[in-house]
Amino acid sequence: MAYELVVIGTSWGGLHALRKVLGGLPAGFDLPVVIVQHRHRDSDHLLVSLLQEHTPLRVCEVEDKSELAPGDVYVAPAEYHVLVEPGHLALSTEEPVRFSRPSIDVTFESAADAYGARTIGIVMTGANDDGARGLRRIADRGGAAIVQDPATAESPIMPNAALRLVPEAHVAPIEEMGKFIAKLQARQKTAKRPILSSEPPRTKPAAAGEGKPPRETR
Repeated sequence: MAYELVVIGTSWGGLHALRKVLGGLPAGFDLPVVIVQHRHRDSDHLLVSLLQEHTPLRVCEVEDKSELAPGDVYVAPAEYHVLVEPGHLALSTEEPVRFSRPSIDVTFESAADAYGARTIGIVMTGANDDGARGLRRIADRGGAAIVQDPATAESPIMPNAALRLVPEAHVAPIEEMGKFIAKLQARQKTAKRPILSSEPPRTKPAAAGEGKPPRETR
């Protein structure tokens, strides 16, 4: 099953980490990427501009009912939870979850419910444990779980929390994260379809008098 969505959660130190990740994705990367970065309630749209400088992919802030488009990067707005639904995103003003709105767990859990094993979930630098439960949900549904190497995180609390709940997650240094995601997606796209049956194709003899070789039936 091919991946269809990438969700990234980060907090303290996230700007630097996100620049590195997006900068490592090629121009032809064709999965939608949803980013949840903990932000001050009064923050403006500057984060979108700062990230756009480091990637050829289109970066935009999530609006309610935003359609998920291949290769677009969606940034959660301040003071809204982002819910992933099949084919689009929704915004919610429900109460903060563990003091966070937007909440990484809310987005990750909804992504796991909507896309299951087709989800790539990534937890990066941050100063609390938001994202760990959501990443566990993604892994339980068969999705790919990736955690920034805590040694390369400005704040290792969030990556360490994720690894405690998802010890099987792949650990990647921030400098290699973007390239790893791209390779993961590329392997899925080029994977050969499994052979469903080893039975040789049946043949049908030519009609009498035609003198033609047997034809394969499909």
